[in-house]
Amino acid sequence: MDFQLTDDQRALKAGVRELLAARFGRERLRAAVDEGPRLDRALWRELGEAGFFALRLPEADGGVGLGLPEAVLVFEEAGRVLLPGPLIATHLAAGVVDGAATGETVVTAVDGGGLVEWLAEADVVRGDATGAEPLRPVDPLTPLHRVPVSGGAGLTGVRPVGSTGALPTAPLTSLFTAAEQLGTAARACETAVQHARAREQFGQPIGAFQAIKHLCAQMLVRVELARAAVYAAAVTADPVDIAAARLLADEAAVRGARDCLQVHGGMGFTWESDVHLFLKRAWTRTQRTGGVTESEELLAADLVSAVGR
Repeated sequence: MDFQLTDDQRALKAGVRELLAARFGRERLRAAVDEGPRLDRALWRELGEAGFFALRLPEADGGVGLGLPEAVLVFEEAGRVLLPGPLIATHLAAGVVDGAATGETVVTAVDGGGLVEWLAEADVVRGDATGAEPLRPVDPLTPLHRVPVSGGAGLTGVRPVGSTGALPTAPLTSLFTAAEQLGTAARACETAVQHARAREQFGQPIGAFQAIKHLCAQMLVRVELARAAVYAAAVTADPVDIAAARLLADEAAVRGARDCLQVHGGMGFTWESDVHLFLKRAWTRTQRTGGVTESEELLAADLVSAVGR
């Protein structure tokens, strides 16, 4: 099976990276952190115009007409730049919720774990968010609410604009989350290598020391393993493949960001670097749609089933 990208897929990936670099580069990311969680509606509409949300809609319905592998490449690029907002929920709502495909409507959703991202900023909430309580998020650009299992009397400090019922889209959410984690893991690896080449100690780059070399090499290995699994899952769309890809991508993002932080450890204070943002976003994503536990249980059930066959 050949998982090399086609020329069109490479062009799509490069185009999205160029768009995001121009509209949500490092300076914009840091400014967004300073401003607090506020959705950039102009950027949202620009993403809609670029086809971010309508990528998998048929051309006859006003979409781009591409498939799951192409969508995964786009979400990987979003993960590289830590693009904030309920990207996956809005993408999955294209063609179902008016205005989602064009970026005019911001859609969020209650995921399988009872968490809702960007609830206060959303125009439409998919799922029952009754009684949702705000949480103190570790990631400064992912505001979170938790929905109680038994529901509640109403929303606290948030604005429920609409509800369209539960989504049977957990595997897709998990796959796109894995793609975002892959992008963040790759960026963390690149950041660590760049710092290891530039930072000098005892008269030589710190990357010359074996301990740093090993950290960077392990980061790269985890990224490439996750990439193969995520791309394969995008082709097969099999829930078991997606669960495996999610586990590998979560590990690559979280451990990669931790190792990147360690490579930067000689600075003593890393707030001005983006590394802590990589780690906080990676941690937050691991909680989506049941997170690690759900993926592990799905894989375990498949293994038990295979023994019986």
